Formats: sequence, C-alpha cells, structure tokens
Amino acid sequence: MDYQQKLAEKLTILNERGKGVLIRMNYIKKTCADAKLRPCVLTDKAMESAIKYINKKFPNIDFRGNIQNLNNIQRQKSEVLTVTTSYYDSFLDVIEFRDHVYELLNTIDACQCLFDIAINFDFTKSYLELIITYTSVIITLSRIDDKKALVGMFNCAHEMTNGSSDPSYPRLGQMFVEYEHPWKKLTEEFGPHTRSVTSALISLKMIYPRRNLPAEQWRSAQLLSLLSTPAAMLDPACCDTIACEYLSMEVMERWIIIGFLLCHSSLNTNQASQELWKMALRSGLYLTLTRDEVLNIHKVSEDLFDSIKGYSKRVADIKECREYTILNSGAMHRERRLFLRGAMKELFKVLEDEPGLLGPKALFVFMALSFSRDEVLWLVRHSENMPKIKTPEDYIDNQMAELLFYMEKLRGLMRKYNHVVQRYHIQYLAQFDALVLTDTMQNMYVCPEEESVLMSSFVSTLSALSVKQVENKEEFDFRAVRLDWLRLQAYTSVNKANLPIKDYPDLAKVMNMIQFHTRMVDSLEEMLQETSDISILCFYPRVFEKMFCQSSEEMTMKRYLMAFPCVCSQFSQCGHPLCPEEAEAMEKRSLRLCVTFLEQIAKQTSTVVLEICAEQCNLNDQLLPKHCAETISAARHRKQKKPVPKKGEVQKEKPGAESLRKDRSVVTNVDKMHLTLTELCSSYSLCSDFIVFDHIVVPTEFLLSHLETRLSEIIVRMANYNQTTQEIARPVDLLAVVRAYTASLHSLSCYINLDVARMVKNVLLQQTQPLDSRGGQTITTHYTNWYLESLLRQASNSLIVHCPTMYCFVNQTTDNEPSFRAEEYSDISELQALAELIGPYGLKFLSENLMWHITSQVSELKKLVIENMDVLVQMRNNFDKPEEMVNLKKRLTGGENVLKRMTIIGVILSFRSMAQDCLKDILHKHCPYLIGPIECLQDFISPETDIKVTLSIFELASSAGLKCDIDPALVAAIGSMHTDNMSIDEEFKLSCLLLVYIAVSLPTLALDPNSFYKRDHGGHNNNIHCLATGINQLAAAMFTIQNKNIEQHLKEFLLLASSTLLQLGQNVERMESKNRESVYLLLHMIVEESPFLSQDMLESCFPYVLLRNAYREVYRSFIVTLG
Repeated sequence: MDYQQKLAEKLTILNERGKGVLIRMNYIKKTCADAKLRPCVLTDKAMESAIKYINKKFPNIDFRGNIQNLNNIQRQKSEVLTVTTSYYDSFLDVIEFRDHVYELLNTIDACQCLFDIAINFDFTKSYLELIITYTSVIITLSRIDDKKALVGMFNCAHEMTNGSSDPSYPRLGQMFVEYEHPWKKLTEEFGPHTRSVTSALISLKMIYPRRNLPAEQWRSAQLLSLLSTPAAMLDPACCDTIACEYLSMEVMERWIIIGFLLCHSSLNTNQASQELWKMALRSGLYLTLTRDEVLNIHKVSEDLFDSIKGYSKRVADIKECREYTILNSGAMHRERRLFLRGAMKELFKVLEDEPGLLGPKALFVFMALSFSRDEVLWLVRHSENMPKIKTPEDYIDNQMAELLFYMEKLRGLMRKYNHVVQRYHIQYLAQFDALVLTDTMQNMYVCPEEESVLMSSFVSTLSALSVKQVENKEEFDFRAVRLDWLRLQAYTSVNKANLPIKDYPDLAKVMNMIQFHTRMVDSLEEMLQETSDISILCFYPRVFEKMFCQSSEEMTMKRYLMAFPCVCSQFSQCGHPLCPEEAEAMEKRSLRLCVTFLEQIAKQTSTVVLEICAEQCNLNDQLLPKHCAETISAARHRKQKKPVPKKGEVQKEKPGAESLRKDRSVVTNVDKMHLTLTELCSSYSLCSDFIVFDHIVVPTEFLLSHLETRLSEIIVRMANYNQTTQEIARPVDLLAVVRAYTASLHSLSCYINLDVARMVKNVLLQQTQPLDSRGGQTITTHYTNWYLESLLRQASNSLIVHCPTMYCFVNQTTDNEPSFRAEEYSDISELQALAELIGPYGLKFLSENLMWHITSQVSELKKLVIENMDVLVQMRNNFDKPEEMVNLKKRLTGGENVLKRMTIIGVILSFRSMAQDCLKDILHKHCPYLIGPIECLQDFISPETDIKVTLSIFELASSAGLKCDIDPALVAAIGSMHTDNMSIDEEFKLSCLLLVYIAVSLPTLALDPNSFYKRDHGGHNNNIHCLATGINQLAAAMFTIQNKNIEQHLKEFLLLASSTLLQLGQNVERMESKNRESVYLLLHMIVEESPFLSQDMLESCFPYVLLRNAYREVYRSFIVTLG
C-alpha cells in the first residue's frame, strides 16, 4: 500500500509546480501594481463603475439583471475575455495546486510519516518546502488587490458571451473570500497536520543552532580553513549530515517561522519548539516569500497571536526577539560577512594553487558559497526594508564587492576543474561508497523485496563506474539513483514500514553521502546554483546599484568591482516556464544593470588612464624644443658671469626634477593614480567574457569604447579651435600631444590584456574624417576650416605671402599686429605634422573644400569672360596688331578682377601642393613599400594613354601626395560645374578666351606697387607668382575635360602673354612700368611650373635677354652678405 502512494513522486512534482504558481502570482501582483503594465480593462475609466460594483458584490454578482454598471463590460465583452483569461486561468492553477497539496498532506498524515532532516533529508526537505511554497502562494494571492475585479469581469463577460457562468467561478470566489485573512485560514487548515510539521521542524534542533553561530565562534573553530589542519588536507570532507552543511540558513528560518505560525500549538507545549522558534526570530526582521516579496516576521507573528487566546506570553516573546534583533542582528551579520571575506579569499587561494584539492574538499566550497549567499541575501532584503535604528551602518556594506568577487571566483574554479571533481568522485563512488553500501545491506536483519531491489540497483550502478568514463568524456546521469533514494526514504519513513529507516541510521548516512557524491559527478552546475544563486538581486536593482556605488568609492574594493556585472549572468536562472511573460522584463533589467556597472567601471578606469596620460603629456611637453630657449639663455648668463637672479625670482625646475625623491614613502599624485589603475585593471581579470540572457558581454570592450570616446574628445579639445577668434593649436604641438598620449596608452597593456593599438587606430582614423562615429566635428574639420578661413583668406588679400624660397607662407609687414604667424602653421614641419594627424583621408577632405572655393572663383571668371566675349575674340584674332590691341584693350573691362581671382586660385593650389608634398614625405616614411609601386605606375603614363586611365592613375597618385601633370581633384571639381544651356564647344571657347583674358591683363600688374619680386621670398608681395600654378593647373584641368590639346593652348597663351608684355616694354612712361621686370619673371615661372611648356617655346616668343635683365634688375636692390 505504501509503495502505491507515490509520495516521493508527488512531492517532487508538486514542489516544482508550486514554484511556478508562486512566481505566476507574484508576476500578477507586480503587473497589477504597475501603472504602465496594468491590464487595460483596469485602467479604462469607462470600466470604473463596473469594477466598483464587482468588488462590492463579489462573489455573488447578479450578471443577468439589467444592471447599468455592467453595460460597459457588455459592450467590450470580447476584449474583457481576451485580457482577463490568462489571469483567471492562473487563479484556477492555485485551486488545482491547493487541492493536490491538501490531498498529499492528508495522505502523509494518514501514513504517519517520520520526518528527520538528519536521516531522510530529501523527504523532510521536500515536505517542508511544499508547505512553505503553498503558504507563500496563498499569502501572495491575498496581496493581489485586483484579483476580485479580474475574476468578476471575466465571469461577467463569460456569462454575457456563453449564457452561463464559468463552472469554476463559485469555488474561486469562495477561495478569495476565505483567504481575506490568510493566516487565520491557513492555521485552521494546518491544525490536523501539526504532528507531522512539528516533528519535521524539531529535527532541525541539531542543525540550525549549529549553523546559526556568531562570527567569533566561526573564527575560533577556523571554519572553512584548509590550512588549520595541514595533516588532514587530503582527507575527504564528509560528515553524518553532509547535505545539511550547505543547506540555506534562510530556507531553514523560513521553515521554522512559517511552520510554527501554521502549527503554533506546539509553541505552548514543546520547549524545544519554542527555543528553535525564538532563535529564528532573533536572526532577522524579514523573510523572503519570493522575488522581492518579503514577510515581516515579527509583525505577522504578533498580529496572528494577538487574535488567539492564551498566547500573550508568545506575543511578549516576539516583542523581546524583535528588540534583540534590532539591537544585535545587524552587527552579527556584519561580522559574519567580515569573516567570510577572509575565509573565502584563503579558500580560493589554496584551491587555485592546488586544484586537486577540489576533489576531497568540494564540500568546503559549497559550504563557503552557501554561507556567503545567505549573508548577501540577508543584507539585500534588510537594506531594502531597513528599520529605524541608531546604527544604520550595520545595514551598509561598502566591501560587498570582495565577497561577491570570491563567490564568482570559486564558482569559476569549480567549473574550470569540473573534470578533477568528477574523476575524484567517480573513484569514490565505485571504490568506497559501493563497498560501504554492500556492507550496510549485509548487516540489515530485514530487507523487503522492493527495498532490496532498489538498494541492489544502487550497488550495481556504482560498481560499474570507472575513471575511463571520465577520460572518454561520457555524460553521467544519476537522477534516477537520487529519485530512487527519495522513493526509498518515503517507503521506509511511513508508520509500520517493513524496513523503518529510523532503525538503520547508517543506511541513511551512506545514502546521503552517495547522493552528494553523485551530484558532484553529474549536476555540478545545479549544485552551484543551489548554493550560490543570488539572482534575487535582479529584483532589488536599487539595492544592487547602491552596493556597487558604495564599493566603488573604496580604493581597496576597486579590484573586485567586476563581480557586480558578472552576477547579472545568474539572473537568467530565476525564470520559470509557468511565467514566460516576465522573461523579457528580466532580460532588460539584467542587461541595464550589467551595462550600467560596466560603464561605471570603464568610466573610472578610462578617467585614471587619461589623467596619467595628461601627466605624461605635461612631462613630455617640458622636453619640447620650444622650451629650450630659457635653458640656453641661462647657460649663456653663467658663461658671461652675469648677476644671479634675485631671491624673489622663482627658479624654474628642469625636466626630470619630479623623479628626484629623498624619501620613497612620499606618495605623489602619479603614484596614487597608478595604484588606482592597478586596482581597477585587476577587476578585469575575473573573466574575459560572460553571458547575460544570450548576450555575450566582453568587459574590456566597454573600456575600449570609453577610451575611444574620451581620447577623441581630448584630441579635439587639444586642438584648441576657436571659431570666433580663429585660434587653433599648431599641428606640431598637437602631434606631440597625440604621440605622448599614444605612448602612455600603450603602457596600459602592461596592466590588462587590451588591444590598445586597435583603439588608437580607430580614434586617429575617425579624426581623418569630417565627423567622428558620434557625429562630432574632428580635427580634420577644424583644421580645414582654419586654413580656409584664416590663412588662405588673408593670403587672398595679400596680408600673407606665399614664400616658395622657404616653402611656407609668411606675414606681410604691416602696422597691425598679426593674429598669428603664418610660417608657424605652414612650414614643412607643420604641414608634415598636419599630414600625419589627418592623413590622406583628411587631406582629401581639405582638398575638396579647397576645390569648392576654386570652382566658385572659376564661375565668376566665366561670367567676366561672357561679359567681354566680343572684345576677347577680336583680341585673340588680332594679337599681332599692336594698334588694334591698344584700342581693344581700352574696351576690355575687369582685367584686374580676373587676375585677382586667378591669384586666389593660384594661392589655394600652391597651398594644396605644399600639403600634398608633405603627405608624400609622411607616406614615404611610414609605408615606402606602398608608395614605390604607385610611383612606378605613374611613370608608365604617356600622352598616348587613354585619358580615363590616366586620370584614374593620377587620382591614386594624388591621394598618396604625388605631383601629377593634371590635377584629378581639380578636373573632378570643374567637371561637376554645370553652366546652363552651354554646349561642350561653348565651354571650350570660354576656356580659350579665359586664357586670352589673363594674358592680355598681365601688363596691368606692373601698375601695382605690390607686384615687386622679393628675392628672399622667391615671389611677389601680392602673390601674383601663384598665377603660374593657377594658370597651368586650371588650363590642364579645363582642356582635359573638353578633351583638347593642353600643350597647344598653353603655347597660344604664352604667345599672347609674350606679345602683351613686350608691348609693355615699349611704354616709355616709367610710372606704368616700374614693376615691369617683376612681371616679366611671371612668364619664366609659368614655363618652369608647366609640364607642357619648355624654355625653347618661351625663347621663341620672348627674348631670353629680357628675362636675364629682369632678374638682374630685381636682384640689384638686395645686399649680398658673405660669412
């Protein structure tokens, strides 16, 4: 008969089902309490009258009467049914669960089962868990305020739709009414079960007091220490109550508190019950029902016993225990956490050094995890519901990170060396447990058939195990053995059993040990979850975040901070198949917490790293050549024996003085930063990656992301660009800063395995684009804007002169103080630094902006050509007739404007050419193997090559900074210009006439006093020497687009220009021709610059003697000094 009751199977199934129903009730409670998640039928204002009516009349609601209050439900009955069905079905699950629990508890009472946690551990644990789960379901159900409204609305809509009430409604309504005061009803229900419940709870009297000890006794007993008895280090850790050693304290307290609330009569009759109950009452103020639902144990107990006669002494006991708890509990648990931090660290260090000890000492690991988990959860639930006390610091732990860290470390160690644990326990099971179990069976006087079959199967299963199975990586599954042991416990625990287990404690001891050993082989992950699961933190986000903030403020805790995001990987384990709806919310919350923690750790780390970089940058800055003038000056003073500076004057320290220390104990700011960095980087050693709800999280990527963002901001900030005042840092200075930061950042690899090179490359590559990945402006944009708006704008107005001799731009001498020195931003070193900073991509962006300015000038030039087209056509045809040309020139307007715009184009192209040359130098330095093939490819270009191929190769060469006969960027820019209703031939005509216009306008330059050629600059004061570059490149680009012969049209231009300049020489008025020689030199420059013209061509149309005399004339005014 006892075998047919299937008590073990029912307990297993109902416990699992009860967990799901409990989580479901909690989810409904949370959903109904959240304004954003509440069912729409409860938030609809039109339903308010119906809800009030249902709550008032529940459960006896007249659905059929013509009641106006229910009209809105009638109108929306299908929607109401759809929304409330899942809630209604969930409440029916509670009834179904309750029925099965009643039935099983009555069966157990009828069988008069024995419950002793030390003997039939699994059977007793399952029984007590079922009672607590059932009670928690009922309490949680009673806390759902909208349950009557939901059930009433469902039944109303059901009756309106189907013409009859749901068959289960009366029972459901009755249950809601009965549990209006849940504790009163529950105590009535459990009155008949008092004997069984009390016997199960009394069995904890040897376990719970031994576990509930203060930290001083733990410390004196050297709990969890492997080093306390070195001789026994290899001995297996085992005891008579092995499963009780890692049983959760909170679980036991929940059994005791709730168990004695349900069956309180034994508190007045049994001294042992009373002592156990008082001890549990003194351990804390709150117990967890599920998730973040807690039970205020003293308040609930006092309210219940106040309503029962004869319990005044128990009420007094409760008040006394509450006072004791408020005064002492916080401090006791604080000391426990302090002890566990040290014990966990020692245990981990020993096991990490000798992982082979994980086999015999596995029990120590699970005990340590269980104790630590209990203390963490105690603090969590009490921090959220902190009582008003004089010592609130007892409920604040700014060192929680260390405890969580070593919990994660021990979990990781067990997973890593799973094969070691398996190998050890497989041998233990086969070579020791099987033999001990056989001996125990042989010593039994009576062994009924059913029990004999079960025990024989145990022996045969264990005897068949071998180490080869571990080596072959076979999957082990001992669930059947453990379930059979639970069945055997049930069979042998009933009254008048053929084999009463209480008479054979050795059998229970052996089997409990075997069960532990089998779990070490096949369900290590389940054991870790059972003993160290702190996923409840997912439901206490505020407390969790507060713990992180408190720990992050402590310097010694920074190395443990990574434990917080790692804990989030456990949150996926706290879901249940009966409540899939909460999975999405849990996932979002888990990821939010995880990302928040990682962002904060990364932010702290990146801040320290970049502060160190800033310090190194300052030290590096002291070594720059620009600071050596003072040192040189001081050295000269010493040499010349000039007077020493007065005492009041502060002597400037030399670079490196910061490294001189008389006392090493003096800690500098940099020392502190390096210590902080070491601590923070140590936290990243916890794990390289972990999984949170199917998301793989890599902590170092958060740090890289932060460093990337911050470094980008720093580089842009260091450029010091001010659009209002047009100020910007010199490229050389910014490059020195970037190099100092980069060198310092690479030292980060000494602390942490981080791909710093990739991060720096990403940042610098983003700075070569106009916008970075976050949409912010980069140094490429800033420098492009500055060179266009400041340097080139002033160069266009001749305030700054292009100086070919010094290969830079220089300021003109004026009365006003210039806002910047042009050579400090445009010499070779500066432009090379610019090329290194913004790279080929950045210079391409700069070129595109330069080309935009050129095309705007070309558009204006075309307009001027169109205005003077008739005159220019005649001049082109009559250039060899001086008289005609003089008359036509008088009719020509805007010649100075044309030359001014062409000079601007020339200045822009000259600047671009300088930047391109510097880019070529930089690329030759960094990647000569790449530039070589491009140069070879360029050498293969000939005039016969197809123009498309030529332009493609020129584009490649130009992007590498190589000089090209035809500028591809200029070709593309001019080619993209659209002139309305103008054919190719007309465009060609305009191009030819533009050259005529320029050629015939050149003599007017002699009238400008700034057209004087300066030898030291190698150019003219008004930048007209840039006309050579402008004319050559613009002509080449325009005639390339129109597919015409460039050389032929440049020869025509040279002929025209020579003719008009020769006419200038015939002018006898000195005023008009005072800068004639300087203007003559333009022809020579144009030919020198052009790849299409030669000196022979020039000499054929312009006497070389005039050029020679012009050079002699312009050089005559310069004083030549030697030595």
